[in-house]
Amino acid sequence: MMSKLTSIIGCALTIAFLVGLATTLTRSMMIGFKDVLPVYILMGLVICMMIYEAFIQKK
Repeated sequence: MMSKLTSIIGCALTIAFLVGLATTLTRSMMIGFKDVLPVYILMGLVICMMIYEAFIQKK
């Protein structure tokens, strides 16, 4: 139970950090959407892999 709770808290904090990092890049006037698109793709893959390893993968 405690390990599940720490996994949820850790994943939530990491997802908040990664989403904040990606949105900070889009607010710059010199960086266009096409420049940030690979960052969004990588962030999505990282978040999916993190959730898969933390909750779905059999230990």
